[in-house]
Amino acid sequence: MSVSPSGEQWSLRAGRYEATVVSVGGGLRGLTYDGRPVLLGYGEDEPAHAGIGQHLFPWPNRITDGKYTFQGVEQQLSLTEPARQNAIHGLTRWANWVRDDDGSDPAVLVARHQLFGQPGYPHQLELTLTYRLGDELSVTASATNVGASDAPYGYGAHPYLSVGRSIDECVLEFSANEWLEVSPERMTPIGLAPVEGSPYDYRGGRVIGSAAIDNAFTGLGGGSWSVSLTDPDSGARSVLTSDTPWMQVFTGEAVGRTALAVEPMTCPPDAFITGQNLIVLKPGDSHTTSFAVSV
Repeated sequence: MSVSPSGEQWSLRAGRYEATVVSVGGGLRGLTYDGRPVLLGYGEDEPAHAGIGQHLFPWPNRITDGKYTFQGVEQQLSLTEPARQNAIHGLTRWANWVRDDDGSDPAVLVARHQLFGQPGYPHQLELTLTYRLGDELSVTASATNVGASDAPYGYGAHPYLSVGRSIDECVLEFSANEWLEVSPERMTPIGLAPVEGSPYDYRGGRVIGSAAIDNAFTGLGGGSWSVSLTDPDSGARSVLTSDTPWMQVFTGEAVGRTALAVEPMTCPPDAFITGQNLIVLKPGDSHTTSFAVSV
């Protein structure tokens, strides 16, 4: 009996939405509305690639050199982006998650994973993902420190908005005050700059064209924010909303610019180094955040 590279396959259905969640990484393998992709997916016989649908615990984005100091102790993480010598996207993308609901509601799924301490991150976290389908797909991510020491923490997700055609021909719209400049060689943060007057001003919406974006944004309004991708010909639209203080927008060169990665993040790149928006979970503390995808 063969096993799928993405593990167990769990289906959700509600109204005109269908979603597939997988046990590898607790990831989202696809979301459709009336059969039309709302998020870029991948086949059951494939592993996740280019971060599609993955969850990023206990940090999103990159940690330069994988090295940081927390409460006076220097830590060294494995360099999971060896070409750039960075630790990228956390520790649970390839871990096995278990389903933790009774399956009685076809529109709800709860998955859990126990993250144990390891070199570079000597902490224990109980992680939970809750998926709910209704008028939208909502995804809630929670972490509880079940260890004996304070733990640095951040969360991000890596869905790709899709309207079924090249994003070059689509309209992108979002509002942010600042964008994070990074070095082209290693994606190391350089500093924040105003969005106004920059190439990254998509207030009011405009066609993406040949623009290449792989940057973090902040100043998202202090509450709920949204990013929309629209096909100007068919009117097909995919929208992601969240309340995180940061997001990453990536024009999807890794997937042939067929979809747009919109990544809610609780903190920016290098937060374990800089402390910017870093969450510190004391023993017994929990943190919860969420995002939603709709048409």
